[in-house]
Amino acid sequence: MNTLRALIADDERLMREQLRMALGRVWPELDIVAEAQDGKQAGELARQHQPDLIFLDITMPAQSGIEAAIALGGQYPIVFVTAYDQYAVQAFEEGAIDYLLKPVEDARLLRTRQR
Repeated sequence: MNTLRALIADDERLMREQLRMALGRVWPELDIVAEAQDGKQAGELARQHQPDLIFLDITMPAQSGIEAAIALGGQYPIVFVTAYDQYAVQAFEEGAIDYLLKPVEDARLLRTRQR
């Protein structure tokens, strides 16, 4: 079985670290290939690294997660990870495969993995 490759995008370093650690606990075989600080950088890193999955915050500077998802044109499965529930409908309209609310609990992240 091939190892899945993922990209994490969040403007808060601590949030990126927490998500990386949580993923390590519930999905240890997932390879985090890059981390982005905003939506624009997420797009650049996605094109460079070609991840199988992107964990994307919504409210970020330069380009929001929603804007980044639109710019990526559905090329990558996206799991939105955000503190705000009001963007859920728009996120799924842009092709999200899941929508996680911060702080992400391991049990909820495990459900994402199973999907």
